[in-house]
Amino acid sequence: MAWDFSTDPEFQEKLDWVERFCQEKVEPLDYVFPHAVRWPDPVVKAYVRDLQQEVKDQGLWAIFLDRELGGPGFGQLRLALLNEVIGRYDGAPSMFGAAAPDTGNMEILAAYGTEEQKKRWLEPLLNQDMFSAYSMTEPQGGSDPNLFRTHAARDGDEWVINGEKWFTSAGRIADLLFVMCTNGMFVVPRVTAGVEIMPEPRNHNHIVYRDVRVPLDHLLGPENGAQVLAQRRLGGGRIHHAMRTIAKCKLAFDMMCERALSRQSHGSLIAEHQMVQEKIAESYAAIKMLRLFVLETAWKIDRTSTLEARTDIAAVKFTMAKVLREVSYNALHILGSLGTTDLTPIQAMYASAPAMGIADGADEVHKATVARRVLKDYRPHEGYWPTEYIPAKRAEAWQRMRPVLDARPDLARAAEKYAGRR
Repeated sequence: MAWDFSTDPEFQEKLDWVERFCQEKVEPLDYVFPHAVRWPDPVVKAYVRDLQQEVKDQGLWAIFLDRELGGPGFGQLRLALLNEVIGRYDGAPSMFGAAAPDTGNMEILAAYGTEEQKKRWLEPLLNQDMFSAYSMTEPQGGSDPNLFRTHAARDGDEWVINGEKWFTSAGRIADLLFVMCTNGMFVVPRVTAGVEIMPEPRNHNHIVYRDVRVPLDHLLGPENGAQVLAQRRLGGGRIHHAMRTIAKCKLAFDMMCERALSRQSHGSLIAEHQMVQEKIAESYAAIKMLRLFVLETAWKIDRTSTLEARTDIAAVKFTMAKVLREVSYNALHILGSLGTTDLTPIQAMYASAPAMGIADGADEVHKATVARRVLKDYRPHEGYWPTEYIPAKRAEAWQRMRPVLDARPDLARAAEKYAGRR
């Protein structure tokens, strides 16, 4: 038996260190200096660098990268366990050099970039001297690459990009934009002439690329290879989102349980009311099932690849959004009016659940993908009746047992007697 749900003691020590570090240093920093890694103040920046050095000293910097790409090479299963801790604290991914959207961009740079591109862009991104955004979806086509129009035309020693992108998260504050065109993936400095960031939305930006010129060496990977790079980026991103979603669900669950034991209604603790108990029990089970699904999928990726595990990655993706929505709603309901305000994390968590069902591809698309792939392993039955049609199964069973019954008259009489009772 190879099944084992334990964590080896050495890695458990790492997880314990991460928990203490996040509780004692990252969480307080989040409240005093929100988004501290981006603060321009040199005093704040120096303090952040000191904390990040502690992370590096533990061998926990850029935890998402494989060893051959320059990271610690933990693999997806150990990364899942780390993200269960880190994902609970908004500022923690940045403190570990593992915050989206930079993680996916760094991964494709590490995997497909030339040595010169890595020197110019990957190293500054890893050191957080630069930040990036991923410019993929478009107003008219969403995330369907077959409907994209943004294109790069070669003009001498330059590429000229024209098109329009929608929901480029953190594009306004990025140094680099990774732009998915119909004929390739391009790295575009945000300050390049022709990059026009629309006033709205503020955080997930609408960007127009109008005659944007970049040198030929700003093409990342092969020409016409954007979809391959995108799948490499998004496959990992989806499972990483799921890992961090477990942490958010656990936070919501902790809050609902604490509140249930602290608040009275109609003469008793609300934890004693059956409807509250139902929400707690269902949330507990949902989180457990999601966690086991995510860990098994991470385990499969480690033993095969994201390509081989893509059915489970897609299933995890839409499952996490559903569980986050249900658990955060249950927590909000148990907290009552307080849960609807911005005085706890619950309201924002519940509001983010629909976005999780759209980010990295709409849940409906992933459900269709899972169904198509699962059905490839099945075949239609012959004739009118399904394989498990009982009268046919019974007749077949009599045929298969006939040699035994012929050799055992006593057993045959017992079978006939039982058949007669029906």
